[in-house]
Amino acid sequence: MSRNQIILLFFLSILFGLGAVFFSKQWMDSQTHPQVEVEVVEREPVVIASQEIKAGTIVDSAHLSTKLLEKSWRTEEQYTSADDLVGQVVENTIFPGEIITLNRVTTPGEGATLAALIPENKRAVTIRVNDVIGVAGFLLPGNKVDVLNTIKYGQTSANTRTVLKDIKVLAVDQTAKTDENKPIIVRAVTLEVSPSEAEKLLSAKSRGEIQLTLRNPHEKPKPVVRRYVAPSVTIIKGTESSNIRVSD
Repeated sequence: MSRNQIILLFFLSILFGLGAVFFSKQWMDSQTHPQVEVEVVEREPVVIASQEIKAGTIVDSAHLSTKLLEKSWRTEEQYTSADDLVGQVVENTIFPGEIITLNRVTTPGEGATLAALIPENKRAVTIRVNDVIGVAGFLLPGNKVDVLNTIKYGQTSANTRTVLKDIKVLAVDQTAKTDENKPIIVRAVTLEVSPSEAEKLLSAKSRGEIQLTLRNPHEKPKPVVRRYVAPSVTIIKGTESSNIRVSD
C-alpha cells in the first residue's frame, strides 16, 4: 500500500469519525430535549351565576357572569350571552358558579312570576289560612304539607282524615321566594296540586275545616304494596257452603 493511500485512508477515518460524533450528538439531543407539540384548545363563553339566585327570581344582569369553556364541552342548552337570560324566571335555586341551562329558567307568564313556576299538568290553588292552619307561620315556599279535613257531626262528634299528602307550597301570601327563614303569619297559602287534587281540596273545604301539617323534607315516601286477591264464588249445597276461586 502506497503512502498516498495510507494518508487518504487516514483522512477518511477522521471524516467518518467526525460524522459519527455529529449524528450521535444529534440523537442524544433529541432524546434529552423531546419535541413538544402544543395543542390549541378552542374555548367559548358560557353564562354562569355570579351569586345564588332563588327560585322565582327574575334574572337581572347583576346575577350573571361568564367564563370560558372548551368548545367540545359546550351543549346547545347552555347560554352564551347574558342578554338572552335577563328577564327570565328561575324555576329552581341556581348556585354561584353554576352554568345556567335552558331547563333552569322559564319565560315569565303574563307578568306573573308564580305562573311560570307551575309545572305542566299542575295547578296552583290558594286557600285562606289563619295562624293555626298556617302552622304558626312556619310555612315557607318549597315546603311540603299534608292536608287534613275535619267534619263535625255535632257538638261532641267529629271526624278527621287526610285528604292530600306531600303537597308542595308554592307561595305564602304574595311571595314565592325563600329569602327569609323566619316565622311569618300569613293569610293565604298557595299549593301546587293536580286537577283532581284541586277538586278534592275544594270539596274538603266545603264539607268542613281544613288543617295543614308540615312534613319533614327528608322523609322518604313509603312504597305502597298492593296484593292481588283472586275473586271467589260461594257455592251453597243444602246446608253446606264452599268458596271456589275463579281462575282466569
